[in-house]
Amino acid sequence: MSHKKTFVDAGVLIAAARGKDDVALQAIKVLDDPNREFVSSPFLRLEVLPKAVYEKRQNEVEFYETFFNAVTYWVHSVEENAKNAYTEACKFGLNAMDALHVAAAISVGADDLITTERMEKPIHRVNSINILSIRPIEKGE
Repeated sequence: MSHKKTFVDAGVLIAAARGKDDVALQAIKVLDDPNREFVSSPFLRLEVLPKAVYEKRQNEVEFYETFFNAVTYWVHSVEENAKNAYTEACKFGLNAMDALHVAAAISVGADDLITTERMEKPIHRVNSINILSIRPIEKGE
């Protein structure tokens, strides 16, 4: 059985590491899914780890390090990823980190990019890769 190659954004990792709400439960469910293989990039590591290290949140640091040690596919060319991110950002109106994550996911052939972003956020305009949100739709969205 083939596993789904999955890129999770910082919101998913942070929710799983810190949260107690429905989003955190969904994040943990994704991370614990035996049918997924995870892909990542140095940009995601940079987004979540340094602040947790600086603020000495050791459990959170260990959680992130465990995740990153389990990643199957890594983006190798940061320069190429940044170039592709620029293209994605211009095409879909993405912020820098979302564009870097989208480009990373595409470059390693991910099936899904899972986010905690609300449905009205620009990342949901992306059609270059399947974007899934684990955030429940709230009234008025």
